[in-house]
Amino acid sequence: MESEPTRVMVAVNESTIKGYPHASISSKKAFEWTLKKIVRSNTSGFKLLLLHAQVQDEDGFDDVDSIYASPDDFRHMRERNKAKGLHLLEFFVQKCHEIGVGCEAWIRKGDPTEVICHEVRRVRPDFLVVGSRGLGPFQKVFVGTVSEFCVKHAECPVIIIKRSAEESPQDPADD
Repeated sequence: MESEPTRVMVAVNESTIKGYPHASISSKKAFEWTLKKIVRSNTSGFKLLLLHAQVQDEDGFDDVDSIYASPDDFRHMRERNKAKGLHLLEFFVQKCHEIGVGCEAWIRKGDPTEVICHEVRRVRPDFLVVGSRGLGPFQKVFVGTVSEFCVKHAECPVIIIKRSAEESPQDPADD
């Protein structure tokens, strides 16, 4: 009798580095670590649940000051944000299909801490894997960390994957 695959939720996000529309360093590291250390060659024994908690700019204008906007401007911004999120998930789904591991991928909008914990309650994965930027104590006060919040509040075991010093941009808050 074949058992159900272990369901691993991996929280992924876009890079915060300006002009770098790809997966963040931390989420890419968490994904790659999951494949290498958890899935290994047992692709049929796991199913990856790829969640992108999409945070929209407060004003939606990608650091552009704007006073006037038409309804069409807002429609275009929503379409652009959706396309960016789909492009991000496509990267991870493609990698899963290349090695033959099952996956599901979806986008939820909102604060990543709330979205991830809500989706954990809803989907009930066996465990959650998140990346960490490795912020120092001073930076954590101002930026906060999604990974620490998930450890305290997610209703499943959580594995945090730290990025190495070589992988860190000049500003550790960048990802």
